[in-house]
Formats: sequence, C-alpha cells, structure tokens
Amino acid sequence: MFPFVFEWTWTIDRLIFMGGLWYALSIIGMGVGFCVVKTVIDTMKEKENGGHGDH
Repeated sequence: MFPFVFEWTWTIDRLIFMGGLWYALSIIGMGVGFCVVKTVIDTMKEKENGGHGDH
C-alpha cells in the first residue's frame, strides 16, 4: 500500500514507518549531494592548478 492509494489509512504505525523512511532517505540524499558538490569543487580546483592537485 502507498499513501496515494485510496484505501490508505494513516495509523500511528504507518506514520512512524513513513517518518523513519523519509528521515533515512533524506540523510542518504544529503550525503550523496555533499559528495557530488565536493567532487565538483575539487575538480574545479585541479583545473585551476593545471591538473596538479594535492594528491
């Protein structure tokens, strides 16, 4: 059952489950977003240094 299905009823166990699901997905999404932004920033720094980074 999904929330957009007509038969869905909001009970406390489903509220807790959906809250935990969206909490976990948001943490994972923020982590992936951070990695993507950091990768772009590091790539731009390497281009500015002529390809000679700190590695």
